[in-house]
Amino acid sequence: MAAVATCGSVAGSTGSAVATASKSNVTSFQRRGPRASGTNDSGPRLVSIAGTRPSVRNGQLLVSTGLPALDQLLGGGLAVGTVLLIEEDKYNIYSPLLFKYFLAEGIVNGHTLLVASTKEDPANILQELPAPLLDDKCKKEFDEDVYNHKTPESNIKMKIAWRYQLLPKMEQIGPVSSSRFGHYYDASKRMPQELIEASNWHGFFLPEKISSTLKVEPCSLTPGYTKLLQFIQNIIYEEGFDGSNPQKKQRNILRIGIQNLGSPLWGDDICCAENGGNSHSLTKFLYVLRGLLRTSLSACIITMPTHLIQNKAIIARVTNLSDIVVGLESFIGSEKETNPLYKDYHGLIHIRQIPRLNNLICDESDVKDLAFKLKRKLFTIEFSGHMI
Repeated sequence: MAAVATCGSVAGSTGSAVATASKSNVTSFQRRGPRASGTNDSGPRLVSIAGTRPSVRNGQLLVSTGLPALDQLLGGGLAVGTVLLIEEDKYNIYSPLLFKYFLAEGIVNGHTLLVASTKEDPANILQELPAPLLDDKCKKEFDEDVYNHKTPESNIKMKIAWRYQLLPKMEQIGPVSSSRFGHYYDASKRMPQELIEASNWHGFFLPEKISSTLKVEPCSLTPGYTKLLQFIQNIIYEEGFDGSNPQKKQRNILRIGIQNLGSPLWGDDICCAENGGNSHSLTKFLYVLRGLLRTSLSACIITMPTHLIQNKAIIARVTNLSDIVVGLESFIGSEKETNPLYKDYHGLIHIRQIPRLNNLICDESDVKDLAFKLKRKLFTIEFSGHMI
């Protein structure tokens, strides 16, 4: 992985600490004094980058998804070097919003962006990013959103208490601080143009990168996937995101966003036939992509229309090649749209897979019955039904 926990120096000093403790008959857990000036500390350290923090569980470097509630559900954030797969809702209404939150969080923190799409120019996607909320307005939005619901008074306090667990402490009044981990965004407003112009981003628009006359051999990657992998690899190595090589400039994070992966617009036929000629192309792409991420200071979010994929075995392989899988189920056009239990929500969010970092297998989340809604200006996640 791109970051390692700072526990290497502890193991080497365990024996001496125990020996000293046995002689003096005192506990071995003693506070170390300050190091002398000029002393070299060769122990491994986590890199210090804006918009990141180490995981309290394993020391892995984390970035925010742009949605603090989702960060907490995923164990604190999205680990650097991993892939977050968003299973698109049926009409692709809410998954683009999560995609844009991820990119907006990168701009606020000064991260480098790589945006890949087949149907929309990445420059246009950046123009539609939501604006960061002011710190003092963020609390107000949460308060108003709770009280505007026709909720019994006995449940209002429970709602507020649960929501404030996901809401960072408001320490400043003024423009949003980029030093904070995770920000809130106003979906009704657009990111200020000066922030977009000051950001470092790279766009991959498939119609501009590849000719429709190109042919591809059977059982190989589609031209679209090949070009995208080459593009990502060049950015990682040319701009110093490769974790295996010392960076010449200040360290930063590369946020990679890929829209509608697996759709026919990418030249893939898995959504059109159960056993297409390119049935292994998508899984090969994800395998190579994850290898690139594992050795770089980068994090990736992918949206995919899994509900259109005919072959369920392909979905299983795609899930295994992703580190985190989150599914969005919209109520539009379904029986749940008229169900009184879900009257205050727009859909369900399913945390299908969360990572066990540095292990060969992933885990399933124990958190169930999660619903989401886009009310006023905020996209929120709550426990659905009678649980609140």
